[in-house]
Amino acid sequence: MLLGAGRWPRALGGTALIVMAAVWLLPFVWAVVTSFQSEADVTTPGLSPFKGAFTLESYREVFDRGNLPVWAFNSLLIAAVVTALTVAISTLAAYGFSRGTFRGRRALMALTVASIMVPPQLLIVPLFRQMLAFDLVDTYWAVILPQIVAPMMVFILKRFFDGIPRELEEAARIDGASDLRVFWSIVLPLSRPIVAAVGIFVFIGAWNNFLWPFIVTNDSDLMTLPVGLATVKDAYGTVYAQSMASALLAALPLIVVFLLFQRRIVRSVATTGLGGT
Repeated sequence: MLLGAGRWPRALGGTALIVMAAVWLLPFVWAVVTSFQSEADVTTPGLSPFKGAFTLESYREVFDRGNLPVWAFNSLLIAAVVTALTVAISTLAAYGFSRGTFRGRRALMALTVASIMVPPQLLIVPLFRQMLAFDLVDTYWAVILPQIVAPMMVFILKRFFDGIPRELEEAARIDGASDLRVFWSIVLPLSRPIVAAVGIFVFIGAWNNFLWPFIVTNDSDLMTLPVGLATVKDAYGTVYAQSMASALLAALPLIVVFLLFQRRIVRSVATTGLGGT
């Protein structure tokens, strides 16, 4: 679009895209190659990542020293529950802010927007003390509950709901539909792109979340995949090949999800403009 039509602008644009893709893929390729080499070969001086024969030693060590099936199940369960609850709560809250007329709506919306600027790290101590008070430490709920509050998603959904024509809802109410029926049958079907985008980003965030699950879980059987793999790495010192193998194992499910749903993900991001969130 910026370069105009024609063969040379297309060639220049394609070349620029290839260069940017190569720059983005280089660290990933380096990590993959490193994970398939021995520690002795990885620590050999030199800039080339190809320093020795390929081996599965690093992956065997990670599987032998960790409980990957349990950690992967925990990550999947927690990410799925967090996504479902966050989407449900955020859509209802956003619809209330968009269409509600209750007292204090503007003040509550301003408080929600202001909470976006609060760094999550500042909430770790009060949240942990709250989990202690409710006797939820070392439980799934201790990991899940603090993550389902997503002011940013409420704000994004509210802005989207504001753009839905109110005439559609008024027509449904004339036919006798309740507010919940209007929300379920009119608003949500029209909001599939934004809801899908929010769900995708919430799932990725919950899957990759390390700090809070690391703080609130001590039982190895309750650890998520990022936390469990980090404990294996820390217990045996700095091992570069195993670190890369652990990182790839943690990212593999997200890569598979992206490959399966890449069209929906790209369409959701392009439609809703959530790429920068």
